Amino acid sequence: MTETARKRTVAPAWPLYLAAFVVAAVVAGAVAQSFTGGSLAALGIPDPGIATTFGLPALRGVAWLLMALATGSFLLGAFLIPPKQTQDDLNGALLTVDGHIATRTGAHASAGLALIGLVMIPLVLSDVSGQPLRTVFFEAAAWSQALEQVADAQVWLLVAIFAAVVAVGAYTATSWWSQVALLIGSIVVIMPIALTGHSATGGAHDYGTNSLIWHLVAMLLWVGGLMALTAHALRRGPHLTQATHRYSRIALFSVIAMAASGVVNALIRVRLEDLTQYNYGIVLIVKTVGIVVLGVIGYVHRARTIPVLEGEPTAFRRLAMGEVLIMAGISGLAVTLGRTPPPPPLDPNLTRMQVQMGYNLSEPLTWTNWVTMWRPELLFSVIAILLAVYYLHLTRRVDGWKASRTAWWLLGCATVVVTLSSGLGMHMPASYSVHMTVHMILSMGVPVFLVLGAPLTLISHAYPAGEFNPRMWAESFQRSKFLRVVTFPPVSAIQFLVFFYAMYIFIPLYELMISEHAGHVIMNAVFMVSGYFYFWELIGPDHIEGRVTAKTRLAWLWVSMPFHLFMGVYLMQLGVVMGEDFYNSLELPWDPDLLKVQKEGGGIAWASGSFPLVIVFGELFRQWLRDDRAETAEVDRHAEETDDEEWRRYNEMLAQFQNRS
Repeated sequence: MTETARKRTVAPAWPLYLAAFVVAAVVAGAVAQSFTGGSLAALGIPDPGIATTFGLPALRGVAWLLMALATGSFLLGAFLIPPKQTQDDLNGALLTVDGHIATRTGAHASAGLALIGLVMIPLVLSDVSGQPLRTVFFEAAAWSQALEQVADAQVWLLVAIFAAVVAVGAYTATSWWSQVALLIGSIVVIMPIALTGHSATGGAHDYGTNSLIWHLVAMLLWVGGLMALTAHALRRGPHLTQATHRYSRIALFSVIAMAASGVVNALIRVRLEDLTQYNYGIVLIVKTVGIVVLGVIGYVHRARTIPVLEGEPTAFRRLAMGEVLIMAGISGLAVTLGRTPPPPPLDPNLTRMQVQMGYNLSEPLTWTNWVTMWRPELLFSVIAILLAVYYLHLTRRVDGWKASRTAWWLLGCATVVVTLSSGLGMHMPASYSVHMTVHMILSMGVPVFLVLGAPLTLISHAYPAGEFNPRMWAESFQRSKFLRVVTFPPVSAIQFLVFFYAMYIFIPLYELMISEHAGHVIMNAVFMVSGYFYFWELIGPDHIEGRVTAKTRLAWLWVSMPFHLFMGVYLMQLGVVMGEDFYNSLELPWDPDLLKVQKEGGGIAWASGSFPLVIVFGELFRQWLRDDRAETAEVDRHAEETDDEEWRRYNEMLAQFQNRS
């Protein structure tokens, strides 16, 4: 193909983006507008005008696509196409031209999202108050009122702030690692929305919130990934075949996750017989069918085009642009669910416990009944199961992988599932002592088991060297400056202790975290991630650049552990009940002595570290002996090579000293 012909096949992506935004806005606005009359009448709110009734859902539709575009753009630069690299190490690797274009696209999308987030503040006030948008938009007092009294306004302010931070980072990003950080940041942007809305209220809201998180993250990866990949194909970017292969696997997982989480989210709020009786159910059916059909079409499309991409690069974009527009329509339809009144609740007589926790408890936790009480936890437990399956898949690709490492990893994953899905997880929000038990398991038990599974070493053995694949990503992470800083013993110990102390010293923070399901999600994540880095530095078999000797690590363990155990003593002596108002609001039928339960929790914090510390001390001692034996063997080898020259010189020195005396 001549250069002129190649240039004719290159097309800009912005018309596709613009068309997708228009489709999402029109679908969202039109569908919501058709339901507006009934919704406002049911709520007794005056009609604020078409600028709000059409504009609010339309902007939400555009906002969803901007979120997806930002995530997909950073996904493309981080994992779908490689950066510039001169060796098998991505640390310091700069972005290619296509990586820069994707990053700049993500920056523009994030900046646009930040602006929409700010505009949504007066829009949601207009929506809930019935005041025309022109009345509240230009009044500072109205903005202040919205942020003080309207939860959705606060949510969109957080979205705007997070998106602005991502945008600033993306405009200055030039390296591969920045894409990984920005990808994580773009997913964090959606969390304020994922943790609010219909799913975060009423009965079973733990199921609703966790399933919505899966749903929205999968949507970002699926829709955003295709938008970014289509743009890459339009500009005839390199590595299209490899990127399409990877995206196809991500898309398949995302479609399954969206369908499964959507079903769960619907079943906890809508009776099957009500689906066709209410607008909410009709929209839900159309959306679900659209996701499944589009997923099948996309899979067939990529299955047919991937084999011919090398010889015919334009094959992918023929149908991909149509997929993007259909996705935009489904996204626009989906945002109307947040404004469409759902059918009557499955249980209209919710107890205080159901309102606060999502479910009822009838008896306190005992040493035996925790194994008979089960409520599947849909976030971290599912992640643990997926990690276990992936680990077992990798072990099949590695000959001679130690069974002990597999056992440790599976034990860690199983511990997460049992802890969060059994009676322990169910009673965690209702009891301080159980909360502390779960905290100790997740921060000191699970991480110990997982690090001994050596997952990064397994990844390094399971994939070929010299390619842009998970092996290169894992080994680059092990050599990164970030990991050196986080696993530096003083830093590792401080990060492990600081959240523990902040959570239980600053009582208002504890009360805030336990009173919302979002708080429990954040706490559980921090417990495990913080503990993993701490114990990885201490005993993890995975390689860490510049790691200190086992003797030094053992000394740091002796130094840091008393600070951790001291918190238990502090809690046992504390005379103020932490979270008293929240625990009283649950109206538990067994009427616990809250101060006694809290002191029991302090005792658990003080004593529960003994079991994992036995493993940690044992592993550190074993590594110390191994290092000592290696050092002795090196000394012996050197002595043999030099014929004990140093020993001979030492004896000669002693003899000379003796003769002089």
